[in-house]
Amino acid sequence: MRALVEGAGDAYAVTLVLSNKSEAPGLAWAAGRSIATLALPHAPFGKDREAHERALDAALRAHHIEVVALAGYMRVLTPWLVGRWSGRMLNIHPSLLPKYPGLNTHRRALDAGDPEAGCTVHLVSEGVDEGPALDQARVPVLDGDTPETLAARVLEAEHRLYPQALGRFCAGLG
Repeated sequence: MRALVEGAGDAYAVTLVLSNKSEAPGLAWAAGRSIATLALPHAPFGKDREAHERALDAALRAHHIEVVALAGYMRVLTPWLVGRWSGRMLNIHPSLLPKYPGLNTHRRALDAGDPEAGCTVHLVSEGVDEGPALDQARVPVLDGDTPETLAARVLEAEHRLYPQALGRFCAGLG
């Protein structure tokens, strides 16, 4: 989220930081930069995921959001919300999709003996990490890499790639 804010330019501006966790550090960071923030915890909605997402959607629309860029939002979205924002919701994933959707991507790349890893910016679809890729960044796997060392290098690549990909995507909407 910080990389997206700091990488904003002519093509996009971050006008709202929304989290389902009231204590998310990004909320205070964004508020300190005069960006609107909103915490909308999912717990009060119980198991009704769509009810929570309807509230999210209402908040996004009330703030006149045009594109949603997920960053650290670790919940699988329902088809309802994905459908509402189809073609206008992006995410970044720490693998070279379609390889290794879901969790434990770095361990899986190392276990497979892959010579490279990386990250992918993609459109969000109903399937987990299955949406069309918009851009990727590749990171070499080094001798002696652990999931943690590889993750650190991939995260650096994510911080460069996501603002660039979001900028190109938003520029194409205008």
